[in-house]
Amino acid sequence: MRQTAFEAAVPPLAPVEMPVQDLRRPPVNITRERSAGGQRVIAARILAFGGGALIGIIGGLQMRLVFGDNVTVLQACLLTLFTITFTWVGFSFSSMLAGLFARPLSTPTGPNDARIVVVMPVYHEDPAETAGRLVALARDLYRVGLGNRSEIFVLSDSRRPQSALAETLAISRLRDLSPVPVWYRRRRDNEGRKAGNIAEFLRDWGGRYDQMVVLDADSVVGADTIAAMSARMSADPDLGLIQTMPMLLGGQTIFARLMQFAGRIYGPAIARGVAAWSGDDGNFWGHNAMIRVPAFVESCGLPELPGRPPFGGHILSHDFVEAALMRRSGWKVRLDYDLRQSFEGSPPSLLDNAVRERRWAQGNLQHFKVIGASGLSWVSRAHFVIGIMGFLMSPIWLGMILVGLALTAYVLLSRPEYFPNAYQLFPDWPVFDPVRMLWLFAFAMTLLLLPKVIAVGRACMRPLAKNSGGRGRLIGSALFEILLSALIAPVQMLIQTRQIFDILRGRDSGWEAQVRAGAMPPWRVVLGHHWLHMALGLVTLVILAFMSPGQLIWLSPILAGLILSPAISRWSASPVFGRIARRRGLLATPEELSTPALISAANYQTARIKPEEAETMLLLGSEPALMARHLALLPPDTADVPAAERLSEISAAAKIAAAEDRAQALSFLSETELDALISSSTLLKQWAALTG
Repeated sequence: MRQTAFEAAVPPLAPVEMPVQDLRRPPVNITRERSAGGQRVIAARILAFGGGALIGIIGGLQMRLVFGDNVTVLQACLLTLFTITFTWVGFSFSSMLAGLFARPLSTPTGPNDARIVVVMPVYHEDPAETAGRLVALARDLYRVGLGNRSEIFVLSDSRRPQSALAETLAISRLRDLSPVPVWYRRRRDNEGRKAGNIAEFLRDWGGRYDQMVVLDADSVVGADTIAAMSARMSADPDLGLIQTMPMLLGGQTIFARLMQFAGRIYGPAIARGVAAWSGDDGNFWGHNAMIRVPAFVESCGLPELPGRPPFGGHILSHDFVEAALMRRSGWKVRLDYDLRQSFEGSPPSLLDNAVRERRWAQGNLQHFKVIGASGLSWVSRAHFVIGIMGFLMSPIWLGMILVGLALTAYVLLSRPEYFPNAYQLFPDWPVFDPVRMLWLFAFAMTLLLLPKVIAVGRACMRPLAKNSGGRGRLIGSALFEILLSALIAPVQMLIQTRQIFDILRGRDSGWEAQVRAGAMPPWRVVLGHHWLHMALGLVTLVILAFMSPGQLIWLSPILAGLILSPAISRWSASPVFGRIARRRGLLATPEELSTPALISAANYQTARIKPEEAETMLLLGSEPALMARHLALLPPDTADVPAAERLSEISAAAKIAAAEDRAQALSFLSETELDALISSSTLLKQWAALTG
């Protein structure tokens, strides 16, 4: 039976206990056995971790031979940084090769009556786009026969009153169009951010559901994939979480389409490798995953970390921690690389991506306080290390470049001492093996590029190439992606290094809504962000041109990226250039050339839901139908809230009473008082009673 827009905003409470976990002590009374996962998983781990370590050792030993016997302090620093970098590159390569041991996956058949909830946390998002995706998903769930045991729950953390009003009106229309029940709850405060939002939801309604699909505001998972995950989870009572590999979709700018192409062509091989060595000790990326609700509430109550932000306080990258805690309690956490109907958006520009990665960097560095938690599996700790190193590699790479330049300057500016000992018979000749260094450089570049070459070659032998515009366009797009990524990499290195520095000196990232749609930034904006990158590139170019022109051969990609960073940042954020590239088949993906039915349906429903004109507060007061839709999604007013917590509501009521009409009342209200107004049915009725 179809739900109407005027039914209760939330279902009856079904509370469950979600105890806060103690990171210093392992959980007790665990009856589930935590095994390695079979011979395939063991072999994949030996290849991934053993192969990465072996490559790092070989690279370090060869670099040691480059310097000869008498290693200086600067050379020792370069050797250390090089070995870390070489090991990281080697592990990335070995991890992909480990996919050869990935275990086959299948979806069992049989009875399944698990109750499913699709959870969509939102924070200052475009509500029409969110609602459009959920309408398409709801109808897809109904199509595959999940309509009678699925529900959708929108969990709002939005603080701006205009956003909250737009949400209620869009969700109201969603309820009209959805064949499955849709619920909406907006929190009074956003303590704990997204993780706190979901935890509060589970404590209130977790007893109503068996399985939970977590989405981001820009993501969607097809009903066929949800049905497959539900069947797999129901068939294995120890399976606590299934993570899918989301494909990026909908990119309009060059930058977004670059990430989209790389994720689609290279991503499956990478995911297969990670799935192979992770086994049942997988990771969670915060969205596009199915979670067993009893397992999550039992093991994932997150504590606050001691100390002040950025390292203390609420856990930002909560998903890694939740996966580790579930595995600590014996639940299986798995990346099912074969599930393809999973999509998400990507940041439209380099600057927008930097804002998102700033929060990720802080969250991953926070894991220094979690990695030693009692009872974690060594693979869960490895996930933490990989996440941390993903951001620390930028300052390590920068340090390696700077030490290399310092060595060059030392050689050029200092006078070598051939007879440091007065009684020395034979001189100490400076030792540097340029041929060995050249081979090391070539080997490192091979390890970096070979996974991409393998992925492109694999795609060319499959329908993926034909569906991406043909082999020629696929190879051309891959070459363009490699070139542009090489130019962007040094800029990202400096941005991430600055972020790490800011975090270490105590600057919190805050919580800002993500930018989903792109527009080419003006020159003053990109120059304001990249002038230092450009200046560093130019200064280094001039110095090396005079002192050591030969070094320019090695550093030319880095210097080109830095010097051109304002132009690259601006033009790669252009939707116009993105459309030109799309028309020419550059960076095309199968999902872009042939839009999945679910995404087409979401776009159509978004257009249906998006209002023709802005639904302002004044329009709400003059149209009773809109007011009724908004009121239906508000929680009932409570009289037992202390006055100290209702100051904005009390002052708003006084100002409304003093106003002559609705417009004047709105002009009297502050932002917090306006929020109190749209959150209270009593205040809204008082305000609506004024003349227009």
